[in-house]
Amino acid sequence: MARLPATGRKIGSLVLNFGGPGASGVDTLMQSKDVVSPAIREHFDVVSFDPRGVGGSSPIHCMKPLDLDSYFTLDPTPDTEEEVKRQEKWDKAFANSCAKRSGKKLLAHVGTVDAARDMDVIRAALGDEKLTYLGFSYGTYLGSLYADMYPDKVRAMVLDGAEDPSQDTDDFVRDQDRGFELATESFLRDCFKAKDCPFKKRSVKAAVKKLDRLYDRADRAPLRNEYDARQVTEAVVRSAVEYSLYQTATWPRLRQALAQAYKGDGTKLLLLADESNGRRPNGRYDNSFEALMAINCVDHPESPCPFWPVKGNRLPKKVQAKGAPPIVVVGTTRDPATPYKEAQALARQLEHGVLLTNDADGHTGYRRGSSCLDSKIDAYLLTAKAPRPATCKPDSKTDADATAKAGAKVSA
Repeated sequence: MARLPATGRKIGSLVLNFGGPGASGVDTLMQSKDVVSPAIREHFDVVSFDPRGVGGSSPIHCMKPLDLDSYFTLDPTPDTEEEVKRQEKWDKAFANSCAKRSGKKLLAHVGTVDAARDMDVIRAALGDEKLTYLGFSYGTYLGSLYADMYPDKVRAMVLDGAEDPSQDTDDFVRDQDRGFELATESFLRDCFKAKDCPFKKRSVKAAVKKLDRLYDRADRAPLRNEYDARQVTEAVVRSAVEYSLYQTATWPRLRQALAQAYKGDGTKLLLLADESNGRRPNGRYDNSFEALMAINCVDHPESPCPFWPVKGNRLPKKVQAKGAPPIVVVGTTRDPATPYKEAQALARQLEHGVLLTNDADGHTGYRRGSSCLDSKIDAYLLTAKAPRPATCKPDSKTDADATAKAGAKVSA
C-alpha cells in the first residue's frame, strides 16, 4: 500500500484503484501524485494498493523476458492452420510457465472477489468505518463487487470508465471493438488538422483503409526496427495503435509513429507497444500483463483461457448493491476500452446508481480536462451527497490538454 497524507483537515481516506487489472496502485500513485484535485488532497489521505498477484503483492510471474518478447509478436489474426497451431503452442507455454513459476495455489486466489475482501480489510486497517473509493476502468469492476458484497460499508464511490459486470466476455469484446473503431475515427479527424498527419486523403474511410493496409503489410513482413533486434509485427502495430487511443495526449506520438511506419520504420510503434506491455528500457517487464491474464482467467471462466491451470470461479452477474448509498458512475461517450453503454448498464443495475456522462474522447473522465465533471466528482467525494445525472464536456482545448496531461497515468 501507499498513502499520501491529507494536507489539511482530514475527512478520512480515499482508496484508489487505477485499473488493468494488473496495474500497480503503489507505483502509479507515487508517480502521479496529482491524479486527484488539490481539494481532495487537502481533506483525504489518498491511498492505493497492489491487489493480489500485482506488483509488490505476491506478484504473478510467468514467462522470462525473451519469451515475452516473442509472445507479444504473435499474429493476432491467424488465418492459416500453422498460425493457429503456433498461437495454441504459445498459449499453452504461457499457462504452464505461470503454473510453474507462480503456483496453482496463488493463481486460484487472485480474482476480484478476493480483492474486494482484501479491500475491506484495507478499509478497516485505515480506521475508516466506511469506504470512500475512486476506481478507474477495471477498478469499477472491483468497486461494484465490493459495493454488492459490503453495501453497508460504502460512504461514497465513484466508478469511472465503468465495466458492466453482467456482460459476458464475447459481448464485451464486440462492444470494445466498436469502441476502438469510434476512437480511431476521432483520432483520424483530429489528425487531419495537423501538418504531420500521414493520411493525405482527409477522409475517415480512406484513412481506415490505409491503416488496415499497414496491418496487412506488417502481417506479411515485419517493419524495420532501429531500436533492437525485435520484429515489428502486426501484433506490435495493433498494440501501439490501441494503446495510443486511450488518451488524446498520446495522439501526437501516434501520428509521428505512423508517419515513420508508412516509410517502413516501425521503431516508434515498437516503443509505444512496449509501454502498453509493461516492457522497461532494460528489456525486463513489470508483471502487469501476467497479472491481467491471471485475474481475468479467474474472473471470466467463459473467456478464452482454455489452457489455464486453475478453474475460474465467477460468471457474469448483475450487481445491485442493495442498501448502499448513491454510487456515481462515469461514462465517456467515445471511450475505446470501456464503451459508454457499459456505464449506462452499470448505473441501471445499481439500486442507487447516478450516471455522469463525459461527452469526450479517451478512456475515463476524471481529471481529463472537464472542470464540470471534476467539480461534481470532488463535491460528491467531499460531502457524500450525490449529484443529479448530468452531461459534461471538456473545457477549452488549452485547459483540457493541461488537465489531461496531469491525469495521464490514471488508468490502465
